[in-house]
Parts: sequence; structure tokens; C-alpha cells
Amino acid sequence: MTLDDIQRDLLASYENQGGINHIDGSNLPSDQSVNWLAAEIMHLIFPGFFEHKALAKSDVPAITAARLKAVCQRLEAEVAKALKFANDPDPVPHAEEIACALLQKLPSLRDVCQTDVQAAYEGDPAARSVEEIIVAYPCVLVISLQRVAHELYLLKVPLLPRMLTEYAHERTGTDIHPGAQIGSHFFIDHCTGVVIGETARIGNHVKIYQNVTLGAKSFELDENGNPVKGVKRHPDIEDHVTVYPSATILGGKTVIGRNSIIGSNVWLMKSVPADSIVYYEGDRTSVVRNQADRKKKNEPEVEGLDWSI
Repeated sequence: MTLDDIQRDLLASYENQGGINHIDGSNLPSDQSVNWLAAEIMHLIFPGFFEHKALAKSDVPAITAARLKAVCQRLEAEVAKALKFANDPDPVPHAEEIACALLQKLPSLRDVCQTDVQAAYEGDPAARSVEEIIVAYPCVLVISLQRVAHELYLLKVPLLPRMLTEYAHERTGTDIHPGAQIGSHFFIDHCTGVVIGETARIGNHVKIYQNVTLGAKSFELDENGNPVKGVKRHPDIEDHVTVYPSATILGGKTVIGRNSIIGSNVWLMKSVPADSIVYYEGDRTSVVRNQADRKKKNEPEVEGLDWSI
């Protein structure tokens, strides 16, 4: 078979197989542009950390102005593409409004990102400096970009929020949907293989480890057998909860109460009250204990769990 034959068959496939073609449609956001935006936004949130040369304080105003202008222009263009895809009747002015609204959030986003960095520094005894956290810990990239993408998600921008979080997913192996609501002081230790779904809600001072899944237990189906969109499918994690490696917590009605510890390899599809410890014991199902009761009875610690957290 020649290349001409292959071209003929491929063009015939384009004509006959719909669904994975986007020909004669609106121009979609560019992955290269979105990746560029992700990197530049990280520069704006953490100035001086990802530069090719040291950033002098006297140079910050001019560099910030130039970077903001470039990011704003690129952001407006990519948001306009996303809005046009969604049949917005006036995408360009709406894109300008959305870009401005997002960039106005940068100071407050910096405030909450600083709490994440502090949580990582305080939560990892191997960390030697805040600078090490920012330049070397993948959780900083994935959480910071998710917070930015979440703002676009709230502004109902299609495509772009998910593309931003997928940039971080590709770089870190951690997949946080832009719809997830995340409180302050969030730390993902080792930050690999973590999945957090769209309707998950995470409180303040939550720490999770690698391979944790906050997922959906099942999908509601409509009369045609298609998944119903927009319903609560993922769990809530309240304040001061620690989730150890490879735990799986599923379901939109599942709530992990504040100050609880979820042990490694635990599979949960029901709520846990505050101040609980949940662990997997041999081939038994998960065991739920109250931390205060255990301490009152002076029972020994469960191997593999740090009860002091």
C-alpha cells in the first residue's frame, strides 16, 4: 500500500467517522498556548523562583507589567476560543471580562498558595527550606494551577480549566479536577498517582499521600442510560484530616469527619465521624476507631500509623 492509498483511506475515515474530527469547527484552545499560560502564571504567583537569572527587586515592576500584559493577551485569546466553542454569541468581550476577573484574583491566590507551601514545609521533615518546596515539590505546581483553573471553572469557561490541570497532571502524575473545592494549607506528600474528582470538597489543613483516590462510587443515569452531569459524586474531607497512601474514598455522600486519620489501603464508601481512625486489618474490612477512646483505654498504636498527627 502506498502513502497515496493510506491518505485516501484516512480521508474516507474523516468523512465517515464523526465524533473524533474537529474539521470546519471553531478554533479550539491551543495546548501550546495553555502550557505557556500555565508556566507564566506560575512565574506571577512565585516571582523569582523560575527565572533564568536572579530577579532584582528594582526590576520586578517592569517585568511584572510585561508578563501581565502578555498573559492577559494570551488568556483573552484562548478564553475566546473556548467561549466560541460553547456558542457564546459575543465571545471576545466576554473573554476580556473573564481574563480580567481571573488576573484580579492573583493576589488572593498567592495568599492561599503560600499556605500550601507552608503546609508542605511543616508536613515533611525532609524539607530543608521553603525554597526547596517551591522549586522541587510537584504538589506546589499541581495545587497552584488547580486553584487557578478552579477560578476559570467558577466563571464557567469550557475546556481551558481542564487543560490547565492536565498540564499539571502530565508533569506530576496527580489529577485534580478544576471543579474540586480545596481549602487552605493543603499538602500532597510525594504527589504521584493522586486522583481528586470534580465534586470533591476538601477542608483546611488536609494532608494526603501518594495514590489516594477521592472518587465516585457510581454514576446516576438518565432515561437513555447516559451519565447525569453535575451531581455530587465525590467525597468531602473535613479540616485536619490525614489520608495515608493508596486509600480510596468514594461517593458523593461520603464525609470524612474533621481530625480523622485514614490508613493506607483503606477502601471507604461510607462516612466517618470526626476524630476517627480508620485502618485495614489483615483480610478484614476497614476498622473505624475513635481516637479519644483508644487513648483513654491506653491501647497500643496500630503499626504503620502515626497517631500523633
